[in-house]
Amino acid sequence: MEITVRHAILEDAAALHRLYSEPALYRDTLQLPYSPVTRWEERLTNPAPDTCNLVALLDGVLAGQLMLSHNPTPRRRHVATFGMGVSTEYQGHGVGSKLLGAAVDLCDNWLGVKRMELTVYTDNHAALALYRKFGFEVEGTSPQFAMRDGVLVDAHHMGRLKERVHQVPC
Repeated sequence: MEITVRHAILEDAAALHRLYSEPALYRDTLQLPYSPVTRWEERLTNPAPDTCNLVALLDGVLAGQLMLSHNPTPRRRHVATFGMGVSTEYQGHGVGSKLLGAAVDLCDNWLGVKRMELTVYTDNHAALALYRKFGFEVEGTSPQFAMRDGVLVDAHHMGRLKERVHQVPC
């Protein structure tokens, strides 16, 4: 199986809509169920400034997505945040590692980013393991961070400082 990463294009809107319509994905992200495909078309047509929307293709099928946002504020230009999702069908196949590796490469080698940040639910053990693999550390926890399935759930805030990471996994 070959995994390729590229920037998302307008023709990916339907596949991204399908991806984030998976209950496990909107459950573990801040996406809402029942979003229209036009939401993805709009995001791809008019991307937010300072963002990079990456998709991972597994044997040509869109299997995951990562949205990287580089902070434009003068005092936080050294920071980037991201959110990502991998189809339940393709979890455990290296898709998340490939996407996150591409984002880390952009931050470390092209964008001048010194700090990457993210928020993840405390019970998303697979995501936590992936982020730790790339040098992210839990920096704090927010109780009752977001509503999920009618219950308020906690989230960790994780960060990765470039100068503290010696080697990025492939």
